Amino acid sequence: MLSAAALAGFLASAGLIIAIGAQNAFVLRQGLARRHVGPVVAICAFSDIALILAGVAGIGALVQAWPTLLQVLRFGGAAFLGVYGFLAARRAWQGSGGLAASNAQQQTLRTAVLTCLAFTFLNPHVYLDTMVLLGSLSTRYDGDLRWAFAIGACLASVVWFASLGFGARLLQPVFRNPRAWRVLDGGIALFMWALCLMLLLQPLG
Repeated sequence: MLSAAALAGFLASAGLIIAIGAQNAFVLRQGLARRHVGPVVAICAFSDIALILAGVAGIGALVQAWPTLLQVLRFGGAAFLGVYGFLAARRAWQGSGGLAASNAQQQTLRTAVLTCLAFTFLNPHVYLDTMVLLGSLSTRYDGDLRWAFAIGACLASVVWFASLGFGARLLQPVFRNPRAWRVLDGGIALFMWALCLMLLLQPLG
């Protein structure tokens, strides 16, 4: 029974995390550029773990009780996505996103960490997915089974972000071509702007 609950948590969490998102696009780009991949993966995974455990513990109900906070995060997240989309579009236009350019720019660890934290915590949907949805699903189980579900959900996050961040290097032969970086950054820009519009136009609830 414990293994079944853990598997259910793993699959539920994986289904939510693996869906294309702004955070995933950022982790992929960091992995391709091999810039601060370890800290970025750790921040994403441990942030998810903290939110999942909070949701299973019942704190997700507080998120639903504070709609104003979600609205603040909604507009703050939309603004952040809009700006990041502009920066990606500028890289695509100027062709300044290749491996050589990335190494030359020497992105600082502080910048990478702050950007990762923004992608993680300025997205209101991360609270709805981890704390509310996974927290609600965990109520189907009692006692140790509920925490087995939580462990499975946390494991899915660790596996996904580690695979995305460290596995991105397998695509590096493709991204030795500067044009591939321009296509990637152009796609990221469009994706960020689409998410920005979705946050602005789609009410949370």
